Amino acid sequence: MPRITKEDKARNRQNIVEAAGRMFRSQGVDAVGIADLMKEAGLTHGGFYNHFASKGDLATEACGTSFEASLGGLRQIIEEGADRNGPPLKRVVDTYLSAAHRDASDGGCPSASLVIDAGRHTDTVQSAYATGVEGYLTGFAEEFAREHEGEITSQEARDRAVLLLSRLVGAMVLARAVSDVQPELSDEILRTCRAHALD
Repeated sequence: MPRITKEDKARNRQNIVEAAGRMFRSQGVDAVGIADLMKEAGLTHGGFYNHFASKGDLATEACGTSFEASLGGLRQIIEEGADRNGPPLKRVVDTYLSAAHRDASDGGCPSASLVIDAGRHTDTVQSAYATGVEGYLTGFAEEFAREHEGEITSQEARDRAVLLLSRLVGAMVLARAVSDVQPELSDEILRTCRAHALD
């Protein structure tokens, strides 16, 4: 039997984390079994413990990795600055509170898709989630301060960031919760919050 290289092991671990990120966001941590997760990653069930001591350890890493990817998208929008679709924060709101994000099969942004899991799982999962939330708040506050330079204090920028993230996540959670049975209500939640998220 050929020995696995360090590169193969690292690639396998990455495949597990990416599969977990998708599955945890779309189904929730508790609903995903290790066997199904490893199958999604293209690996055998028995190999899981070669990479992680527990499902909780994987959930922590998957949460952090999912936020890193999401925050990378936020940074890109902010770095691009204003364009024909408006200033960066308006574009973030429009993208986040879209039907496409609501209907994303992998659960989309972890701030909304992992919010319940973070509160129910270990301190390490909650810490990874809190780090991601802080990343959003920092990015939003910096952009509020830039867009309103000289008009608001750093505390006011931070307060606006907290309100914005809370509105985005709350609206997305509600819109997803009713989308199958009352799609018109789901669309109304997204539409109304898109219009007023930056008020």
